[in-house]
Amino acid sequence: MSGPSIERDHAQDLIFSPYISNCMDIDEIIAQLYMLPDASAAALKAKAREASFPRGHTLLRADRVERSIYFIRKGLVRAYSDADNGQVTFWFGREGDPVLSMKSYISNERSYENIELLEDCHFYEFAISELRSLYHQDVHLANWGRKLAENELIKAEERLISMQFKSAQERYDDLLREQPELLLRAQLGHIASYLGMSQVSLSRIRSGRRY
Repeated sequence: MSGPSIERDHAQDLIFSPYISNCMDIDEIIAQLYMLPDASAAALKAKAREASFPRGHTLLRADRVERSIYFIRKGLVRAYSDADNGQVTFWFGREGDPVLSMKSYISNERSYENIELLEDCHFYEFAISELRSLYHQDVHLANWGRKLAENELIKAEERLISMQFKSAQERYDDLLREQPELLLRAQLGHIASYLGMSQVSLSRIRSGRRY
């Protein structure tokens, strides 16, 4: 049986997956990064604001100092940069993921990425200035903020290694293993760009798979 058929069957199963259908609440999002004492977690949650935007909205813009970071309560986003031959997608964010410009968050400098909403999205928003104040006041929250930055650094390193040293087939296999729901939720053109190939090449890889 051909690969795409099996992938579609698997993707249809994901429609009923709790990971896709359920929102991530603020307690889950905070705890998945770093376990905090109750008082520290309460201080952090007190700074969270809920925000919602429609599909197609640009949440973060390149060449701008961003003043907030977001965590996805519900929805899917992509990060992209403009290139001579079009937009290059280099990241997808889904429920529970942070959405931020690391340059703005760490250095208060202009960002290089755009973040586009691929679905109607609901977020928890934090002002970076308020987070920095909390980090100075509470060592537990400082460790939480450090863990956030470390996780984003590891993701960037893994992404770089994947693009430099893995074949297109290996990158596609990684996607199927780690983020199979993207085949349901994102356009194939965006997925192809994320994998560093043309949409034609992605279609060939998918049609050529045998299980």
